[in-house]
Amino acid sequence: MKRVFPVIVVLITLSVVGILLIQMSWIKNAIQLKHDEFQRKVETSLKQSAESIQNHFLAKQSIQFIDPESRRHFLETRFKTQGYFTKEEFHKIIDGVLSDNNIRQPFEFCIEDIFKNGIFMSDGFRMQDISNASSISLTSENAELGQETLYIIIPEDKSVIIRQMWYIIAASIVFTTIIIFAFALTVRTLFNQKKLSEIKSDFINNMTHELKTPLATISLAIDALTNEKVIHDADKIKIYSSMIKEENKRMNKQVEKILQAARLEKEEIKLNLQKLDTHQVIQKVADNLALQVLEKNGQLELKLNATNHIIEADEVHFSNIIFNLLDNAMKYSTNAPHIILETLNTGNGMLSIKVKDNGIGMDKETMSRIFEKFYRAHTGNLHNVKGFGLGLSYVKAIVDAHGGKIRVESIPGKGSTFTLILPPEFKQ
Repeated sequence: MKRVFPVIVVLITLSVVGILLIQMSWIKNAIQLKHDEFQRKVETSLKQSAESIQNHFLAKQSIQFIDPESRRHFLETRFKTQGYFTKEEFHKIIDGVLSDNNIRQPFEFCIEDIFKNGIFMSDGFRMQDISNASSISLTSENAELGQETLYIIIPEDKSVIIRQMWYIIAASIVFTTIIIFAFALTVRTLFNQKKLSEIKSDFINNMTHELKTPLATISLAIDALTNEKVIHDADKIKIYSSMIKEENKRMNKQVEKILQAARLEKEEIKLNLQKLDTHQVIQKVADNLALQVLEKNGQLELKLNATNHIIEADEVHFSNIIFNLLDNAMKYSTNAPHIILETLNTGNGMLSIKVKDNGIGMDKETMSRIFEKFYRAHTGNLHNVKGFGLGLSYVKAIVDAHGGKIRVESIPGKGSTFTLILPPEFKQ
């Protein structure tokens, strides 16, 4: 998986980049085609304008020709714009031709004689722009009255091309966005799958470690009970039986944690809400953990300062919350743990419960992930911290279910402080 994953990401990235480049090239080519089409329309309009001007000249002469040769000869020898047309007539003729070819842009025109003098010129036409104009001769080079040339300048409006292609560009943008989104979603899914795979492996290792120890203890106790020297000793039988019972409870406790996590994921946990004295529950949990704290030469200090400490909560789950927070504080204390549990009321009447320790603390990355299921803070190569990484995710889920909030503050090497904010009355 470690080798395949980067290859998949690189291949998908190359594919997306390739598709984007193709899309850009396709749009560029489509715009170029529209540009070429516009130029063809201009050339066609120019020819048609020349023919229309010639036809108007013939109409003014009231002459009709039977054969094209006679018509051509007459135009070569007699065609002349000056004296027969006005500037407004030229504008009207050219505008009509452009409209017939679906060209709506404003235009400028000029009629030049053989000596490059402007005979007719629109108001906006500038002679310095004549090099950019499209041109066509109204007569042949050998015309007896002199050659005249028609120049037309039609500025190409890029916005017109964009408007004509808006649906193509919009569709391209939409589909490209979908591709990018799908790519990001795919990469994210791959990262999540990789993360889940690592979590699964870590969980299996932790579960094996957690269950292997009590099983080994039970196995040794059973072997001892079958020993002839022990089987007749009632005191030793009692000791080994008690050992088996405690290790069995320990295993059941670990299994229950896993089942709780499964029920939380399926949202199957139902709260049995009732009026609860938090100080009594905290004191009870603290008494149960007193021996474990003493074994580590630690200290558990209670500062129950809240005046309103009655809430509506599930006693079992609330007890588990307090136990998990205190147990977590002991787990991550390298020296003698000094844990302070404090209660107080906030300005808006909420109950605040703070659990502060002098443990190893956490960095920002760890703090952002501690409430994730199966996540466990790294302790280097030491394996002295036991558990599945379910405790804090369970705490977060139960606090949320009670309508409360939980936050954490921590400094590496200085310890951590978990703060619970619970409403005095929870309405389901």
